Amino acid sequence: MELSLMQIIGYVASIIIAVSMTMSSIVKFRWINLVGAITFSTYGFIIGAYPVGFLNGFIVAADIYYLYLIYSKKEIFEILEVRSENKYMIRFLDFYNKDIQKHFPGFSYKPEMNTLSFLVLRNMSVAGIFLAHSINENTLFVGLDYVIAEYRDLKNGKFIYRCLKNRFVENGFTRIVTSGDSEKYVWYLKKIGFRKNNEGLFELNLD
Repeated sequence: MELSLMQIIGYVASIIIAVSMTMSSIVKFRWINLVGAITFSTYGFIIGAYPVGFLNGFIVAADIYYLYLIYSKKEIFEILEVRSENKYMIRFLDFYNKDIQKHFPGFSYKPEMNTLSFLVLRNMSVAGIFLAHSINENTLFVGLDYVIAEYRDLKNGKFIYRCLKNRFVENGFTRIVTSGDSEKYVWYLKKIGFRKNNEGLFELNLD
């Protein structure tokens, strides 16, 4: 059975809407849902199904409104340094371990290695965790830079490296390195300025 162009557009719109419902990130959900709603609204008006067109037109307006709120909202970020044996941090790592393993395969917490341990706060909610240790007098290795799904929009990473840069430099570190343990993590590293070096690690120069 051959599908008409309009049927194909309808199926595509349905698939996009379905995909948006699987997003754990509210930002990704809104953007993908917006594309799906625009497609569905267009489809509805073209075939004369005006209730479908108007309903999805309303969804388009709602998505645009909430995206505006998300991007215009002033959020307060803070870095809270904790000790390597901090019980909350250890519980946090245990609670999110399954998700952490997806982005940092084989990660195992070794408190004796930590040079720096930070909780990343976003509007006073714990959004992520940053663990690093020195591998020589001027190089800091990031063992974990994890953000929970709801906050994965690059804001955390940009804040961390901008906020902590002076502190790293004051402690004598001139570069930060880390291994790209997953495709998503590599994408994230490149977005915030890391580049792959001759050692096969991703590096960010601080000078």
